[in-house]
Amino acid sequence: MKAGPVGRLLGRSRPLPALPAPGTVTLRARGLTVARGAREILREVDFEVAAGEVVALVGPNGAGKSTLLAALAGELPATAGAVELDGSPVTAWSTLDMARRRAVLPQSHTVGFPFTAREVVAMGRAPWAGTDRDRGDDAAIAAALAAADVGHLAGRAFPTLSGGERARVALARVLAQDTATLLLDEPTAALDLGHQEAVLGLARDRARAGAAVVIVVHDLGIAAAYADRVAVLDDGRVAADGAPRAVLTTALLSAVYRHPVEVIDHPVTGAQLVLPVRAVSAATPASAPRG
Repeated sequence: MKAGPVGRLLGRSRPLPALPAPGTVTLRARGLTVARGAREILREVDFEVAAGEVVALVGPNGAGKSTLLAALAGELPATAGAVELDGSPVTAWSTLDMARRRAVLPQSHTVGFPFTAREVVAMGRAPWAGTDRDRGDDAAIAAALAAADVGHLAGRAFPTLSGGERARVALARVLAQDTATLLLDEPTAALDLGHQEAVLGLARDRARAGAAVVIVVHDLGIAAAYADRVAVLDDGRVAADGAPRAVLTTALLSAVYRHPVEVIDHPVTGAQLVLPVRAVSAATPASAPRG
């Protein structure tokens, strides 16, 4: 059965977007400042992501990672500076046009009605309703369910799923939306180890297929393993932005996280490992066996 649109998005749309050429900047922030009341959450941030790369946003709690992602998505207005999506200010795009160019995975995954998991994933196809691309709705939904490992949950009511299952269904919705830019806010937060690796592998595969991917993560080892670039935020500013080995250093991370951090290479694979320095407590000796 063909998936129908889940409500039409308002606004007259422009021509359907084409896949950007590799290296094309799809999202850019220039001098971005975002304030809430009297407090500036972001201050004069310059940031961009290009087609074909995964950029990880990292930093301590309150650094501004989720705020930056929301501003890049056009969901949070700038106090100063600007955000551009595909070369135009986000304020110049209709809701429909933005939905065809970027997909957003928020931190929380709530649905107000007992839609099935498949119906939630089908919502990602709504921007393409009435276009030539809606002919591929069923295939896109099936592929997204399979990629996120939630095909077996397709008929389950979304509110009955566990937190990790809801997170994967929400990710499948984003994948089904099939946009050239993906903005993922802590996509691995509720997932077990195996699904964390699978989700980051999906993000990397999407980038290799030509998408621009921005991911907010707390696990610095994940950022080192999967990101092409890492942007470190600290107190609303970009403290560093570059390749993982150039950015994820002992000195920088210890200063940003206000805790000693050790960055080493795995003795077998050579992969970059980021570890907090922990105080070593004296081990309680085991009791000697009684004769």
